[in-house]
Amino acid sequence: MRTQVYRIRLTSLFIRRKENIFVNVYVMMIITLLAVIAAFFVAVMAVDCNRFVIRNYSCRVEKLKKSGRIILLSDLHNKSFGVKNEKLLSAVRRLSPDMILIAGDMYTAEKNGDTDTAAELVCALAKDYPVYYGNGNHEQKTNAETEKFGDMYRRFSEKIEKAGVRHLVNEKVYLPAFNMDIYGAEIGWDYYGKFQHGTMETSYLDRLIGKPDNARATVLIAHNPKYFEVYAGWGAGLVVSGHVHGGLMRLPFLGGVISPALKLFPKYDGGVFHEGKSTLVLGRGLGTHTLPVRIFNPGEVVVIDIVC
Repeated sequence: MRTQVYRIRLTSLFIRRKENIFVNVYVMMIITLLAVIAAFFVAVMAVDCNRFVIRNYSCRVEKLKKSGRIILLSDLHNKSFGVKNEKLLSAVRRLSPDMILIAGDMYTAEKNGDTDTAAELVCALAKDYPVYYGNGNHEQKTNAETEKFGDMYRRFSEKIEKAGVRHLVNEKVYLPAFNMDIYGAEIGWDYYGKFQHGTMETSYLDRLIGKPDNARATVLIAHNPKYFEVYAGWGAGLVVSGHVHGGLMRLPFLGGVISPALKLFPKYDGGVFHEGKSTLVLGRGLGTHTLPVRIFNPGEVVVIDIVC
């Protein structure tokens, strides 16, 4: 009897030990799998944060006098691709644009921060091409909060304007060869708030930059794409934007994951969108700030072939 009980106890102990070994192996497999997945995403992020791709779009613009090629840049955030951004400059030269449009945030609003990287790139571009620069929220912030940022914005603006860049802050420039007005809109700071769900009226843009000339093609540089429907209703034929950084991480079928306003899966994350007769070309930017994250979401140099 005692021998039988002893055997039962041994068998039970063996089974428990076997179960524990199985559980431990299972846990180790899960931990290993998670570590491999994490390492994979870190590797993708390291690659995507340090490369850019060329995106090509074709866009028909009403009232345009002749076709041309635009390169759209945005959201550099002081990133440098090679010494003095030579890789980026070489890519632009190979694409032979007629003009460069910049949709803001080329530097980051940081106290005692760097603007030289952005200024050097923009000035180098201006040696070879007409450059039209619209502000993003980082330029806007450094201009508004001089107690914190000093004369950072003024020095940057003066430097690029001295190089021949048209810095469009709620103003426009007319290009007779294309019969095209290019506007740069700097919308109010309230329109950039986190969890911001406010509305914008077309009358606001009328007050900010005036009414568009219906006899001319109209291009609007507007950093924040969230209000594209309003830009279209105002009369923009082509809108170029940035700001969203492609949603930081891109998922198949779902697109960008999160916007700077902390909205999950934003409607406007990158690419081309249409509203009536208006087209939005939204660049995914080139750099990062605060959260240095780009996953399946490399930087972009955007080529827009405008067609009359």
